[in-house]
Amino acid sequence: MEELYLTYARQMREKYGEKVYKLPVNLPATCPNRDGTKGRGGCIFCGAKGTGFENLSNTLSVGQQLEINKNYIGPKYKAKLFVAYFQNFTNTYFPADIMYDYAKQAAETDGVVELCFATRPDCVEKEILDAIRSAAMGKQVCIEFGLQSVNEDTLLKINRGHTVAEYTEAVKRVQSYGFTVGTHLILNLPWDGRQDCIDGAKLVSELDIDTVKTHTLYIEKGTELCRMYESGEIEICSMEEYVQRAADFLEYLKPGISVQRLASRVPNGDTVFCNWGRGWWKLRDMIEEEMRLRGSVQGIKWRE
Repeated sequence: MEELYLTYARQMREKYGEKVYKLPVNLPATCPNRDGTKGRGGCIFCGAKGTGFENLSNTLSVGQQLEINKNYIGPKYKAKLFVAYFQNFTNTYFPADIMYDYAKQAAETDGVVELCFATRPDCVEKEILDAIRSAAMGKQVCIEFGLQSVNEDTLLKINRGHTVAEYTEAVKRVQSYGFTVGTHLILNLPWDGRQDCIDGAKLVSELDIDTVKTHTLYIEKGTELCRMYESGEIEICSMEEYVQRAADFLEYLKPGISVQRLASRVPNGDTVFCNWGRGWWKLRDMIEEEMRLRGSVQGIKWRE
């Protein structure tokens, strides 16, 4: 079967010569958009647990979490190489000495070939990047930014607390360290349209980032977004529209940028809306079928 887009799994296999799996790490982290530094309550879609639905307790050390997850995931998937993935909330929002310790524990774990930190564009100051580089023991570091939208009005509405310009500056700063960069984008925010999705693909392509995650917007119980949804203040686009947006995104995404996922994976019991009641893999299959119907592949329009 023809390859419609570059998957993250293939990118990592080609890089390391065998399969590589991410091991989630849960830090006692918060966010400047939750603790009052930038705002309170966080983004309107963010719940009390953040996004680490399958994480171990953050009372365990980084090393303990990695060993537990490695001992489970390694035999199950016959994997020997891993990425230590600091996933939940803002994982570079710590003093530099604490950041160094977390990164060092990960780098010292047998089988870990990369360190990956999910964070915000306003939380990658020089001292933090210096600490991570010093602790990484020469291993590859990836910084994954939650951008979510390139529409400034949408960023205000979701209470994101940063701008597209801050994201762009942060990407360039991280790249100057030789770190790779990932970006998360939500393709069906109520205030965004198909052109915003295309513009998102154009921006990350222009910045020459390494990997993307495109998410379907899910609505977690107890969030401000849930209140807005249940009161009828917002509407979510149709599943068919999402498929079109995702296909558009892939067409404008530069070849060589890998795709980690095309839809969110969330426990249904935690949400009032997720993936139109379909599994993430069903949406992925629909997007791939749309690409075939178009006779299209990743990057076919990126030079436009």
